[in-house]
Amino acid sequence: MKCLAFLLGLALCSAADRRVAITIDDLPRGGDGGPRDYESLRTMTEKLLAPFKEQKIPVIGFVNEGKIPAPELRKILDLWLDAGADLGNHTYSHPNFFTTPLEQFEKEVIDGEPVTRAALAARGKKLEYFRHPFLNVGPNLETRQAFEKFLLSRGYRVAPVTLDNSDYMFALVYSDPALKARIVHDYVPYLNTIAQFFEQRANEVTGHDIPQILLIHASQLNADQMPQILAMFRARGYSFITLEEALRDPAYDLTDTYAGRGGFSWIHHWAITKKMKFKTYEANEPQWVHDEYVKLQKSP
Repeated sequence: MKCLAFLLGLALCSAADRRVAITIDDLPRGGDGGPRDYESLRTMTEKLLAPFKEQKIPVIGFVNEGKIPAPELRKILDLWLDAGADLGNHTYSHPNFFTTPLEQFEKEVIDGEPVTRAALAARGKKLEYFRHPFLNVGPNLETRQAFEKFLLSRGYRVAPVTLDNSDYMFALVYSDPALKARIVHDYVPYLNTIAQFFEQRANEVTGHDIPQILLIHASQLNADQMPQILAMFRARGYSFITLEEALRDPAYDLTDTYAGRGGFSWIHHWAITKKMKFKTYEANEPQWVHDEYVKLQKSP
C-alpha cells in the first residue's frame, strides 16, 4: 500500500508496508565526545535503551571493546542484554580498513571479542555479527574477500547498513549547550529525509521494498531523541524487526563487488556493482551542522 497522507511532514503508510532493523554502533559511546566514566555511561545507556525495553523493540549494539576497561564494559553490555538487545563486534579500536593492513585488521576483530563473547555466552547467546568501522569494507576486492573469508572462519556474518546518515555530526554539535535546541529541531526531520531517499533508491536498485537497516551511534543525542526517532519510523509505516529478520530478504544476497575508499549504504554498493546510472547520494546534513561539527573537531 502506498503512502496515503502527510502529517507534520512525515509520510503515513500502512504499518505492514515497511520494516526496519535498528543497529547502534560504537558501544559503549561514540561520536559525541561525552564522558566515559562508568556512571555517565550507565546513565546514558539506560536512557538510550529504555524505549526499546518498554516497547519490546529489537535492537543490536556493535561494540568497540578498547574504549573502557573490561570490567566496566561488561557491566554496560549487561545493561544492553538486560534490555533484550543483541550485541556484535565493531573491532577493538575502530580503525579504518582502507588504511589498515589486513592482518592488523583481523587482529582488531579478535581483540574486540572477549568481553562481548563472554557477556553473550552468559545468556546462552553467541557472537554472530560484525560491523565494519566507517562502513569501509576494504581497499580493494581481493582484500575484502580475504577478510570476509576470515570472518566466516570465526563464525561471523557481516552486518550491512542501508539507512546510512551523519548522526555523529549532529551528536557532537549537540554537546554544545547553545546549539542543543537547534539540533533537536533539525535532527529527526533529517533522519526522515534519509529514510525517504533510501526507500525510493532501494526500489530502483533491487526492484522491491526491502527491510531497511538503520545505523546510528550510542550518543546522548540518540538517548534523548530515541522516542522521537521511533515515532518518526512508525509515522512512515515501519514496524521494527531484528537484524536477522532483515537479512532474510533476497536483496541482501545480491552480488556486491564494491571496495574502495568510501564507506556508505549497501544500496549504493549494489547500484555500483550493477553499474547503474549515478544518482545523487542521500540528503546531506544541514550546512550549519557540518560547519559546527568541523569547528568542534578542531577545538582543543
